[in-house]
Amino acid sequence: MTDFEKLSGIDRREAIKRVSVLLGGVAFVGGSSLMTACAGDRPPAADSTQAAATGPAPIGEFTVADQQYLDEIADTILPTTPKSPGAKAAATGPFMALMVTDTYTPADQKIFRVGMSALDAACDTAHKVGFMQATPEQRTALLTTLDAEQHAYQKTRKPDAPQHYFRMMKELAMLGFFTSEIGYTKAMRYKETPGKYEPCLPYVAGETTWASHA
Repeated sequence: MTDFEKLSGIDRREAIKRVSVLLGGVAFVGGSSLMTACAGDRPPAADSTQAAATGPAPIGEFTVADQQYLDEIADTILPTTPKSPGAKAAATGPFMALMVTDTYTPADQKIFRVGMSALDAACDTAHKVGFMQATPEQRTALLTTLDAEQHAYQKTRKPDAPQHYFRMMKELAMLGFFTSEIGYTKAMRYKETPGKYEPCLPYVAGETTWASHA
């Protein structure tokens, strides 16, 4: 069971709401299905420790190589910092594969899968190497360009138009990371309950947000 599956419905909604705000407040692809997603009999890992214990395995149509590719994309979006490991350490790639498989419509799954190829092709066009062979600087430059592209697309996108594939990737990368143990305890501040009620806490500019309780 992943950390995401352990969260209550309220916490899942809260996590989706928080990441949605960071992305501009637009509803997530997958909608309410994200809140009830279940891994079934597949063993996706919630973090690198569990991944080592269970071993890599395909998830739906996503091969192990696909998941590693998504891990690298997510880790470029959310890299390691002095305060926290990055998205790859939280095994965000398998999480992304699971959410696409279990919560996306067939049409959105196709957009995401085609987008994986499009991102790699864009990297080859820009840097003459595929994404997996690109340097961290090349990866960051590419994803910065794609992020600007998806932002521009969102501004003119009609309600019935398909989502931009990089929007999907960024949503799932952030959701997977911030609902992982690493995201909860390293990138955010976390304190186990029970505890006394604190209606007002001092805040210093630049501090990380408090994680909601599972």
